[in-house]
Amino acid sequence: MHTPLRDFLRTETGSASVLLAAAVAALAWANAAPSSYEGFWHTELAMSFGAHGLSLDLREWVNSGLMTLFFFVVGLEARREFDMGELRERRRATLPAVVGLAGMAVPVLVYVACNAGHASAHGWGVAMSTDTAFALGMLALIGKRLPAGLRIFILTISVVDDFVALAVIAVVYSGHIEQSYLWPALACFTGMLALHRTGAKRPVFVAVAAAAWLMLRKSGVEPVIVGLALGLLTSAYPANRDDLERASGLFQAFREQPTPELARDARIGVASAISPNARLQRLYHPWTSYGIVPLFALANSGLIISTDEVSTAFTSPITLGIIAAYVLGKPAGVIGTSWLMSRLRGGSLRLAVGWGALAAGGAITGVGFTVSLLISTLAFSGRDLTQAKIGVLSAVVLSVVTTWLIAWTLDLLPEQARIRSLLGSAESIVDLVPPVDDRRDHVRGPVDAPVTVVEFGDFECPYCGRAEPVMRDLLAHAGDVRYVWRHLPLTDVHPHAQLAAEAAQAAGDQGAFWGMHDALLAHQGALAIDDVIRHAEEIGLDIDRFHTGLSSPAGAACIAEDVESADRSGVSGTPAFFINGRRHEGAYDIESLTAAVKTARLRVSLQQTARRRLFTGVRGGEEPPAGPVQSTTYERTWSRAICMETRIGSTS
Repeated sequence: MHTPLRDFLRTETGSASVLLAAAVAALAWANAAPSSYEGFWHTELAMSFGAHGLSLDLREWVNSGLMTLFFFVVGLEARREFDMGELRERRRATLPAVVGLAGMAVPVLVYVACNAGHASAHGWGVAMSTDTAFALGMLALIGKRLPAGLRIFILTISVVDDFVALAVIAVVYSGHIEQSYLWPALACFTGMLALHRTGAKRPVFVAVAAAAWLMLRKSGVEPVIVGLALGLLTSAYPANRDDLERASGLFQAFREQPTPELARDARIGVASAISPNARLQRLYHPWTSYGIVPLFALANSGLIISTDEVSTAFTSPITLGIIAAYVLGKPAGVIGTSWLMSRLRGGSLRLAVGWGALAAGGAITGVGFTVSLLISTLAFSGRDLTQAKIGVLSAVVLSVVTTWLIAWTLDLLPEQARIRSLLGSAESIVDLVPPVDDRRDHVRGPVDAPVTVVEFGDFECPYCGRAEPVMRDLLAHAGDVRYVWRHLPLTDVHPHAQLAAEAAQAAGDQGAFWGMHDALLAHQGALAIDDVIRHAEEIGLDIDRFHTGLSSPAGAACIAEDVESADRSGVSGTPAFFINGRRHEGAYDIESLTAAVKTARLRVSLQQTARRRLFTGVRGGEEPPAGPVQSTTYERTWSRAICMETRIGSTS
């Protein structure tokens, strides 16, 4: 089953391997034929526009030109998380943002301490930034059992890194600034903001962005910041049902009359139903992961390794400072600040993962490959540059090894301690609106089950038909799971979906909703009026009452409420699953759903344990309230309990 998340993670995993191969190839090339390596990357390439032009060597075109696209993809992913992901609740962005800043300040201080009194201290910018692509790729390779929330946390830290690193490049390492070009560049940025607000066409937007890049380059400021700005301006949102229905209508028109004009309309309609962020990320992410970043590694990782160079480097404050900054300073800044913030704020700022996962995440942030090498080429030259590159590459190796050791150690812990250290006990974002109500929702399974799986479904949807036996298997073997069906008839593509939903509601009036549910999904090709009446007879319904139920507005009103719930929950297609109120983004095969249910069950267990410890320890054995409590005092106490449970997980 292909999903956007799986595709994205697969790209990260594969690109990390390609990046490693490119770095090794650069080292081999530089040592086998030094003159060939340097001569190739110093080849001049000029672009002329009438009397104006720009001439750079190949390495500069890669570092300043192609890397702009890399930072564009980083900006796209950051914007997607802010619009649709974990960070759409802004309070959740506070902790990783503060941690990101501290995770840069601490390694910079370590580097400066190692280089105090030396001219090399001015290269402190080399030792601060995490390589987003490489770190996440290596995490996917060596940390397969680490929670997905860790990736979101690291991504946020990396975005803060990129912002600050690009600002440092622009202010500290850009050299002489030509004011005559800087002001036009700022004007182009203002134009980009105006075009974004007015919804200008992409060619106009790209032209203004290209002008901003050229003006920044001419001014002496590193222009890669243009890419990050463009990515952050590109909004992300789930596909809207109205847009999808419009796309279906355009495709239907093309199906009835296949002309080039209608084909174009259908193509544009389908594309416009997806957010610009999703379209552009799908287009450019593979190119940056498999092309641009490995090419950057090939252009910048080549250094001549000799006994003399290595021995000199490992006595140099540049190399030792970079290694100490990344291997010790980065994890100390990330982990220490996370602990301090959680403790000072009394649990109001909570990690989305456990302390064991955070330790692995802190270690992997020591991978500072791309931006570090970029700043190295700006801050150093000659032997100092070689020593800086050795330090950066050594820090990558040591950080990856440290992360692997932490992940391996976590696997050795007893199951409960391991789960606590990986997941923590912070509450997840609730995507489902409104929550499940036993009085109106159709519930199958134990009413008091700790895990609830909600499916938005369409009885005529073939994918819902394929998911039905999976849900049966899950309910049969999970035991403590309840299943809820909410209607989402896609009437633009399934003409009998509304009637089938009304038939299920009419059967529900006689206490036979699930019998009709099973019959409809088992006979998806037979959903006309005569068919549903036959299904009603087969499951033993009173046919007169069934006819009355079909014509009753109450059933249609319930279906409309479910459709409204789907809209408010960001659902536009079927089947869509929610587990304990959180949208399930992965595949809906039995393995994926079972794993998601197990994780949800463990989170509930951890939260219940925290509540129990709180009320038995703080309130003298009083049992925690069974239902939701609105008391502000209780919420503050519950926050302290969550924080307490997180600290317990770190010492297990």
